Amino acid sequence: MHDTVDPDFASFVDARQGRWLRTAYLVYGDLHRAEELLLRAFTQLSVRWTRVDDPDAFVQRLLYQPAMRPWNRAKPFPDEDDQVKRALAELTPAQRTVFVLLHLEELTEFEVSELLGLSHTAVHAHGMSAFGRFRSALGAGDWRDAR
Repeated sequence: MHDTVDPDFASFVDARQGRWLRTAYLVYGDLHRAEELLLRAFTQLSVRWTRVDDPDAFVQRLLYQPAMRPWNRAKPFPDEDDQVKRALAELTPAQRTVFVLLHLEELTEFEVSELLGLSHTAVHAHGMSAFGRFRSALGAGDWRDAR
């Protein structure tokens, strides 16, 4: 057992934990769950640190794939007054995950597809339906009605 933490691993965690915690919070709608999943992902990475080719993808898969599972039905952002969070709560877990990864993390549809194990078509469909529902929940109406 090692008594010290690999400085490269510590730098990796320090550089990314804030952004990923914020993103996971928006995906899950529960800060405690987001913290728990991020800690679990970093713990699993620490064990495999020297053997993982792409640590970013490794952590992101562990962090966001559980959001796509059917039993992830907890109501996000309970009793929230923030309009954006209420709009995110209106999305399905899959829509919310894809929407947040596309628009907050600024990943491409192909990157989200690979990360979540979905087809590009599924990511595109979730993204488009999420965008429409999100805009409607914010009171912006359907973007297709703009003439």
